[in-house]
Amino acid sequence: MRLTLLGVLTALLGAVLAAPPAPATAAPARVVARQVVFELENTNATSVLCVPDNERYEVRGRLIGPRSAVAGRSGPIRVNVLVHDLAAGSWFWSLPGHPAYDYARTLAREGETSLVLDRLGYGASPLANGDATCLGAQADMLHQVVQHLRSGRYVFADPTRGTTPAAARVVTHGHSVGAAIAQVEAGTFDDVDGLVLMSWTDRGATSLATRTAARQSAACAGGPDYAPLAETAKDYRALMFASATSDVQRTAARLRADDPCGDVTSLSPLLLAANLAAGQVDAPVLLLYGAEDALNRPGAREQQAAAYPTKVTTRTFAGAGSALPLERPADRVRASVLRWLR
Repeated sequence: MRLTLLGVLTALLGAVLAAPPAPATAAPARVVARQVVFELENTNATSVLCVPDNERYEVRGRLIGPRSAVAGRSGPIRVNVLVHDLAAGSWFWSLPGHPAYDYARTLAREGETSLVLDRLGYGASPLANGDATCLGAQADMLHQVVQHLRSGRYVFADPTRGTTPAAARVVTHGHSVGAAIAQVEAGTFDDVDGLVLMSWTDRGATSLATRTAARQSAACAGGPDYAPLAETAKDYRALMFASATSDVQRTAARLRADDPCGDVTSLSPLLLAANLAAGQVDAPVLLLYGAEDALNRPGAREQQAAAYPTKVTTRTFAGAGSALPLERPADRVRASVLRWLR
């Protein structure tokens, strides 16, 4: 039977009306960053043998994530706590002037919320006496931060910004010594839902790493309460990078900080405590390494993975040194983290 033009049009219109509507394309989440303040006790309830001053300090950071999550309007959220290494600061996770290497904002565009901390003695969390804290206290204060996040007991630096969100889940991300701090915290207090540990082994330092630590420790023994990890920008770049662009390396070297000597002199006790704490970690672990890391021996990666009694995922990135979020494979690093988080 021949269809008339009117019949064809009528049939097509009926099919369109009967079809379900196409789903709307979700607009990308608007990313915001807000300064936050934690009131913390500089105490040490860990097995790291060091003595802080037990005083109260403000530790500051930035909450970076989708606008609705940071404003506390999206229901229970996961917060990723980003813990920096020696000589660094919050800038390591959100490098100024280099959006392609902004770890925190890239995660935020994918729906994740992160707390980018300046540990006590660094950046926006100054400490007048660098001998007054230590790495055991840094792990203890990280534990306090986790607890404050879960309860919402912290504040925006701008009091007009409303109520800070509470975290239903917390994952700590640490780089190098920051990873050791996160490992000790997790093994001691068992209060996080996952660990992302970058460029860290507690049993495989290279001779360069050992010499660097010894030189810095000797500098602290000479009297100052702060000391640099690397004397020159060139030395710092040799420790951290294998493939980062020259402008990224220059920015990082310019921003590098001297370290509180209390942290420096407690590095050996931290290594021992981290080794013991690994066996007490219950949360799943993601270990990330650069194939060209100048500070960790390649063979130690497998030993580190075997140290945890929980599920461990390991990734190694060709052409990368220690500073994984700033190296050329940074996009692959972030993609691996996002896959693991999901």
